[in-house]
Amino acid sequence: MLFNSYAFALFLPVVFCLYWFVFRKNLKLQNLFVVAASYLFYGWWDWRFLLLIALTSFCSWGSGLLIGRYRDNPRKAKRVSAANIILNLGILALFKYYDFFAQSFADLFLGGQADKLLLHLILPVGISFYTFQALSYSIDVYRGKIEPVKDVVQFFAYVSFFPQLVAGPIERATNLLPQFGRKREFDYALAVDGLRQMLWGFFKKIVIADECGRYVDYVFGSYEVQPGCVLVLGAIFFAFQIYGDFSGYSDIAIGTAKLFGIKLSPNFKTPYFSRDIAEFWRRWHISLTSWFRDYVYIPLGGSRCPKAKTVRNTFVIFLLCGLWHGANWTFLAWGAFNALLFLPLILSGRNRRYRDIVAPDRPLPSWKEAGQMLLTFVLVTLGWIIFRADSLTQAWEYLCGFLRPGHYPVRDEIINLSQLVVQCVCILVMLAVEWSDRKEEHGLSVRRIRSKALRWAVYCLLILAVMLFFDDGSAQFIYFQF
Repeated sequence: MLFNSYAFALFLPVVFCLYWFVFRKNLKLQNLFVVAASYLFYGWWDWRFLLLIALTSFCSWGSGLLIGRYRDNPRKAKRVSAANIILNLGILALFKYYDFFAQSFADLFLGGQADKLLLHLILPVGISFYTFQALSYSIDVYRGKIEPVKDVVQFFAYVSFFPQLVAGPIERATNLLPQFGRKREFDYALAVDGLRQMLWGFFKKIVIADECGRYVDYVFGSYEVQPGCVLVLGAIFFAFQIYGDFSGYSDIAIGTAKLFGIKLSPNFKTPYFSRDIAEFWRRWHISLTSWFRDYVYIPLGGSRCPKAKTVRNTFVIFLLCGLWHGANWTFLAWGAFNALLFLPLILSGRNRRYRDIVAPDRPLPSWKEAGQMLLTFVLVTLGWIIFRADSLTQAWEYLCGFLRPGHYPVRDEIINLSQLVVQCVCILVMLAVEWSDRKEEHGLSVRRIRSKALRWAVYCLLILAVMLFFDDGSAQFIYFQF
């Protein structure tokens, strides 16, 4: 079920009312209702996917209990933890990566004849997200960071909670699981803030991402003949498309969770205001980057090891990050590109120099900070071209096309220049709002607007914009495919 659909507009208020007015007094029934609603939400695409998420949930819950039972036998506990990791990653690899590696093997050794090797399995929506979330629980139980939960309903609610089920944030058991273990009371202020955050998320998704996507699809579909200026604009628009799409989803998910008294972890913190690539990765898809940091990078030694191993560790996490996004050489190349950008900072010890937001006590950045943010945005956008391309060949040809002369699209009737101007204005509005509220949890905190009438005017304008650009579920979220 898509957030940007009429089905969700009906689903959410019904679930909200039943959650607070029917199941509020009994925690176990309330959690059971969360699981049922979440499975309905997820099964809306294909009910067969429910079997996989149920298997992942049950195995991870059971492994946690066994690890807890074998506290005095580290060898057995390690075996149980390893078995659960292998099982869950094996399922993920089968559905997401088998055909990719089988085709690559056939291209190298069988002349591309891979028909007998391919399985053509349908990729379950959001499998990478809920798999990593389930794995974090069993790993944290093994490390002794959290006690194994005995209530299977509570655990199933943790894995399947519908707002963040298919595209994150990837929650840790230490944050989300205890919230399903205690009684929840309706918090009016939290719910209102959740509605504001949802509205801002819908604006970023529908007005920014979906509209940018129309231009991006056209440019990438005809990149061979477009002049350089059009390709540059297409790349910039994709940078804002993927940001509006994914951060918009995160805002809707976090805001929706607040309606149910649940606090999810932040997933974006104005990443396009970053002054170097290290700061960007601390602000972009925070739940995934912190997952790889805690469960891969640090166990490998992190940066507290010889330089050669630091280089290895950096490439490992970025290549895994690229592979996590999809089974394509473009994603691996995108990961390697970001590793190359990151290496000089981490080797020189400058990867942590920007821990606070830019210009925290000033209305505008300095010229130096503005230049740093622009350079970081350019480098990130170059990486997004590799990310968006269908192949490495297309990515290279697209980049080379920047030098192609010309000033206008090849087919002017396809691109309405007035619409492009409107879209640029909407992007600037988004950037201005997020710059103004960069200290806040999300872009529509509006704490600085003291006039109630002015606040409602802002809300109404955003709602009007969302309604004008709304198209019932026609544009899926980019990260659903991951």
